[in-house]
Amino acid sequence: MTPEEKYEKVKGLQPLELLYQRESQQADTVFLRQMQQRQWRDYTWGEVMERARRIAGHLRSQFETGDRIAIHAKNCADWIIVDVGIMLAGMISVPLYPGQSVSSMSYVLQHSESKLLFCGATDNNAALQEVADSLPTIAIQRCEVRCNQDLESVIRESERFEDKPVYDLDDVFTIMYTSGTTGNPKGVMHTWSSVVFVSPNMIRGYGMDGTDRILSYLPLAHAAERILVEFHCLYSGTPIHFPESLETFLEDLKRTRPTMFFSVPRLWTKFKEGIDEKIPPTLQEVLLRIPGVNSWLRKKVRSALGLDEAEMLVSGASPISIELLRWYHRMGMKVADGYGMTENFIYGCFVPPGEDPVPGTVGKPYHGCEVKISDDGEILFKSGALMKGYYLEPEKTAEVIRDGYYHTGDSGFIDKEGLVHITGRISETFKTSKGKFIQPSRLEGYFGNETLLAQLCVLGHGMDQPVMLATISESAEKSPRKEVDEQLQRLLGSVNERLPQHERIKNIFVTKEEWTPLNEFLTPTLKIKRKVLEAHYQPLFKQHLDTKGVVWEPRTVISSASKEASLEPVS
Repeated sequence: MTPEEKYEKVKGLQPLELLYQRESQQADTVFLRQMQQRQWRDYTWGEVMERARRIAGHLRSQFETGDRIAIHAKNCADWIIVDVGIMLAGMISVPLYPGQSVSSMSYVLQHSESKLLFCGATDNNAALQEVADSLPTIAIQRCEVRCNQDLESVIRESERFEDKPVYDLDDVFTIMYTSGTTGNPKGVMHTWSSVVFVSPNMIRGYGMDGTDRILSYLPLAHAAERILVEFHCLYSGTPIHFPESLETFLEDLKRTRPTMFFSVPRLWTKFKEGIDEKIPPTLQEVLLRIPGVNSWLRKKVRSALGLDEAEMLVSGASPISIELLRWYHRMGMKVADGYGMTENFIYGCFVPPGEDPVPGTVGKPYHGCEVKISDDGEILFKSGALMKGYYLEPEKTAEVIRDGYYHTGDSGFIDKEGLVHITGRISETFKTSKGKFIQPSRLEGYFGNETLLAQLCVLGHGMDQPVMLATISESAEKSPRKEVDEQLQRLLGSVNERLPQHERIKNIFVTKEEWTPLNEFLTPTLKIKRKVLEAHYQPLFKQHLDTKGVVWEPRTVISSASKEASLEPVS
């Protein structure tokens, strides 16, 4: 069956209509596969619907149609089953990121007026417990916090919801909160019509079906995982696999051998770091130039990552280095950079299977998606995937949706081949004390191929010259400090030689801690909070006004002899 034929088969169908079909026609076909105690626990379409109908029965007995029901958990089979139960019940799901702070979670739950919280695995049990005590809770897979009920007892004790409702296309079925890079998260309202437009068109583009495999591990609270995995697989009939834990992730990835793999730049970077540790980059370059050996190396790398059967490899959620993409392409893995946002249910730009992605671009618009560049250089979107608006914030909705177009806040251009290029966030451009404008993402791109660096962020509003904050990679942590310092000094010099005077980076500040959602330097979707970083490290910048080159933030070290803390740099 061609992708166009697959599209025609599901075009116009709502998710619930498809679920009823699969419940009656494919009850014994596996939809979800959860790794538990190193074995796959399979859930058929019939079992998924049986469990979801019990959940819907419970929700209908406690709440009203249209009430908001929140989910806070790492990805697992229960996440999808609970979401289907909420859909059946005619209620509105409110997903929360498993790495959110207490203040952010509390804001979302209060702003959405959520009536119930499903709790699962998280990175911070104490934070989840604090918010879980404020409303009724139900524990799902791998939950370690105290809840009022657990899902198994709810399913066992609740009456089965027997109806087969189909709701109005204009009804809101989910409120997905943005990650909040600047201020409080905004509640993006999506209607059933968004899914009915997006999912069939994605099948049209990717051509997936029941013979494909996907591993789901990026937060389902993120629009990309929600559409690319949950709804895309629901429409295509593709089985979804869930890893058991972070510790078993790579093994579970190899067991799954996905045919499509979607990830974020941070993981693509870590994959490369792991390969670099086993095969030094200089040796890789030599091997890639030898006929026959190069194909052996590519096959070995793909197999080591569990991606030897992946026909579609996608990066998204934040910008990825051009040099990193080129490395994957040299290794025979055509990783494509996708582009979308919560407000358009990530239905933006992509590279169709079979076409070679061009590093530095995000492909072309999806079917039925119009993209144009404003007079100010801003990227604008129009399609059937656009949100209904921000929940309870009509003024902010009016700011970003004008004349039917969503204003992304990203600057970019479309080349003569129709490929979309993103040049940065308009709001992130800053001016130095000399009155020169700096586009940080452009400067960050010069450092994307450096294996010693893990995270980086160019800052410098009101300063004489831009500076860069960075964390170092795991391999750099294991190397002698002096060698790492010397290599970074050389890197800084070589980059600055290629830059005009006003863009030259004065310092690389190597921070002592990794940036994560838990310390609130990153959003739950791993986007950098530039203003938070700049405010936090301002004292370090001021301390080194007269310093040039690489500066290491002092690290606290515990002496094995005295067990007393000092502030000596770690070597």
